[in-house]
Amino acid sequence: MTEELSFPRQHARTQRFSLGSPRAFTVSPDGERVAFLRSRSGTDASNLLWILDPESGQERIAADPAELLAGAGEELSAQERARRERSREGSSGVVGYAVDQAVELAAFALSGRLFVAELRAGTARELTTEGPVVDPRPSPDGRRVAYVAGGALRVVDADGGNDRALAEPDGDEVTWGLAEFIAQEEMSRSRGFWWSPDGQRLLAARVDESPVQRWWIADPAHPGRRPAEIAYPAAGTANAVVTLALVDLDGSRVDVEWDRERYPYLAQVHWSAAGPPVLLVQARDQRSQLFLSVDTDSGHTHPVHAEEDQDWLDLFPGVPAWTPEGKLVRIAEEAGARVLVVGDRPLTGAQLHIRAVLDITADDVLVSASAGAAADTPEIGEIHVYRVGEHGVTRVSDEPGVHSAVRSGSLTVLSSATLETAGARVRVLRDDKPAAVITSYAQQPALRAVVRLTEAGDRRIPAAVLLPTGYREGDGPLPVLMDPYGGPHGQRVVSAHNAHLVSQWFADQGFAVIVADGRGTPGRSPAWEKSVVGNLAGITLDDQVDALHALAGSYPLDLDRVGIRGWSYGGYLSALAVLRRPDVFHAGVVGAPVTDLRLYDTHYQERYLGHPDEHPEVYAANSLVTDEGLSGAADQVRPMMIIHGLADDNVLVAHSLRLSSALLAAGRPHEVLPLSGVTHMTPQEEVAENLLLLQVAFLKRTLGVA
Repeated sequence: MTEELSFPRQHARTQRFSLGSPRAFTVSPDGERVAFLRSRSGTDASNLLWILDPESGQERIAADPAELLAGAGEELSAQERARRERSREGSSGVVGYAVDQAVELAAFALSGRLFVAELRAGTARELTTEGPVVDPRPSPDGRRVAYVAGGALRVVDADGGNDRALAEPDGDEVTWGLAEFIAQEEMSRSRGFWWSPDGQRLLAARVDESPVQRWWIADPAHPGRRPAEIAYPAAGTANAVVTLALVDLDGSRVDVEWDRERYPYLAQVHWSAAGPPVLLVQARDQRSQLFLSVDTDSGHTHPVHAEEDQDWLDLFPGVPAWTPEGKLVRIAEEAGARVLVVGDRPLTGAQLHIRAVLDITADDVLVSASAGAAADTPEIGEIHVYRVGEHGVTRVSDEPGVHSAVRSGSLTVLSSATLETAGARVRVLRDDKPAAVITSYAQQPALRAVVRLTEAGDRRIPAAVLLPTGYREGDGPLPVLMDPYGGPHGQRVVSAHNAHLVSQWFADQGFAVIVADGRGTPGRSPAWEKSVVGNLAGITLDDQVDALHALAGSYPLDLDRVGIRGWSYGGYLSALAVLRRPDVFHAGVVGAPVTDLRLYDTHYQERYLGHPDEHPEVYAANSLVTDEGLSGAADQVRPMMIIHGLADDNVLVAHSLRLSSALLAAGRPHEVLPLSGVTHMTPQEEVAENLLLLQVAFLKRTLGVA
């Protein structure tokens, strides 16, 4: 099949070669089971729930959606579609599951119906409940399953009996047990309820969206359909009101109290047997935050730790949490480094840049980290797994690449991607020794990416350079395509083969492709990320220019033919490039860009630029649709292709329409490609394939590439 399909079609059909790859691992504490999701092939989008026996290496199916739904197609509720859009989930079948503490019972939703799987026995069955079901989660003891339906938090016994509501909405715009838009999109908090360790209570979020402004997303291709109404908290406007309550199984409640006026954002929640619930709450400006423990009898909260920063405070996966001894685990910025702190003691220094906490035991903390500012070698684009304890730091992952892990007891599931090999290799380690391998059914790409990782210029900007396959010295300079994301939370220069496949395909069309991670992108240092405060446009664009010019001394770059392409922040950066530096960039593909920064959400936009009512000049300077945004040389008008999905509920198509209107008013020619029914993800196979073909045709035409 890979020989019959073009790369764009293969890339689209395999959902960027993610289908058939195992993911979402859970390890049982007794070391006897590893649960995970995987589809049957590299072109099958429907995930099954699988179990691996680490002792024998055998894999078996624990839940097959085709059997459970008797071959019927999936039907998703609006809430479930929104949840998948927030998590950028493009597959189907079992897209997520939750387990009890022993990893013996798993719960998941299919077509809004609730299913459980007994992981030891290998059986799965439906529980008849209210629906459509969202986010089912077993109690730690496996006796019950809590879920959300119709905005109510409900619970049902694991045998299917005694289904009942524990907390019901008291208004049309109120939900219990769900994370609000901002939490899902920007805080990486997808959950809205948490079981107590003994399975007798739940900590549940109540979300009131009535203060949030309403926007409507229409489908112009189908004028007979009503516009979809969304609650979108744009910068400077009201957020949803989020509160917490401790809910008993009889429905009685105790409200959790904290200073919500000062700290309105509920960023993270952790509840384990190691201590009381711990909350991380943030101020709206994200320059101060509190770690709070919850008194489960009264609902009162007590400060455990407070943090402040002159720019902003980041959120990290896996923290806050308790050690088994009851010490707070967090990731902090100290002495210019991002370090792991247990209790009051930093356990790492400037050699590591801590990115996430993966597991916590009495002996050590498992983390993922990049090389820090004081590392002996730069390790460009690498992310490794480390064990950190009182006696030092030990690296678990060995080969250069991008690694992640899940651990419980003596078992560690280590997923590794390298520059040399397509896809990821998943190994199961017992006491750090190989025990089993989890098979991947992902397709092999029809092309091979040859990536040169380097650092550009005086600021040592991480960069990846890709040349056409078979290019030889002496073939002459190549037209250049800058291919960045280039903004916060988006690292593209990584030491992993598949991350560079699209860039290699563009290179094979006759370009020298450069991917540069300038200031503002993650993985380098806190100062590197925070240098963009108040100046997203200037700093991130300057670093693309600097990387281009620095690399021209080492690679065959034709600086008279330079294009740039990008999506989301990369689309914003691409528009910035052709509008503000037409002396450097000669054509731009602008995909789903944020152009009017007042139209993007509160938590993201105010983190970098402040409140728009307090800093209107900052928003004007960073936006694309203001006079300052269009301040490039008027006599150097560069071709621009603007692409946007009309169903995008994250970066609304209003951004591209306002940019087009501003360009038209300024007399600047451009092209607009509207995508009917397409969201921010562009999951449709034909759309994803043809988007690549149309982009390369535009770039060849506008840059004069034969």
